[in-house]
Amino acid sequence: MTTKIGIVLGSTRPGRRGRMVADWVAKTGVEHLPEVHFDILDLADFGLPLLDEPQPPAAGQYSKHHTLRWSEAVGGYDGFVFVTPEYNRSITGALKNAIDFLYAEWNHTAAGCVGYGVQGATRAVEHLRLILSELKVATVRSQVSLSLFGDFTIEDPTLPGAFTPQAHHERTLVTVLRETVEWAEALQELRAGARA
Repeated sequence: MTTKIGIVLGSTRPGRRGRMVADWVAKTGVEHLPEVHFDILDLADFGLPLLDEPQPPAAGQYSKHHTLRWSEAVGGYDGFVFVTPEYNRSITGALKNAIDFLYAEWNHTAAGCVGYGVQGATRAVEHLRLILSELKVATVRSQVSLSLFGDFTIEDPTLPGAFTPQAHHERTLVTVLRETVEWAEALQELRAGARA
C-alpha cells in the first residue's frame, strides 16, 4: 500500500508565501521519494469557519458539511508535513482552527514541520509540536526553518517575493520527509486498529 503524506499549507492570508514553500515540499518529495504519494492540503481551499461543531471533535459526531469534507481529506493520509509561518510566536489562527476541528483523523499519524518567518518560525513549530502531541501525532525531530531574509528574495514586503531557499535546506527537507514516512509506516498498525 502506498504511503500518503498530506502537506498542510497553514496560511490563508492573501499574498502568502506559504504556497511557494508547499510546492517546494511537494516537488522535493516526488523527486526523492517517488514511491510515496504527496498532496497539498491548502486550508484556503476548505473555507473552514471558526470551529462551529456543537459536539467536541473527540466525539466524532460531525454535523457540518465543511467538517465532513475536512475530515474526509485528513483521514486519508498516513502522515503530514505542516508548512507554517510564525505569527506572534505561534502558528496561524487558521491552522490552529483547522487542527481543532478534528480528533481521530490525526491520531497515530506522523508529522514533519517546515516553518518560515523572520526567526525561521522555530517558535511556531515548537508550539505546533505541543498541539499535535495532544492529538497523538508523532512529530519527527528534524525540521526546516526558512528565513525571510536568507531564503526569499523580497523587494516589497507587501508582496510575496520569490522563494530562493539556500541549498542546505533541501537536504534537511529530504531528512524530514524520510523521517515522516518512516514514522507513518511504523504507526500503520496502530492507525489501522483505531480506524477499524
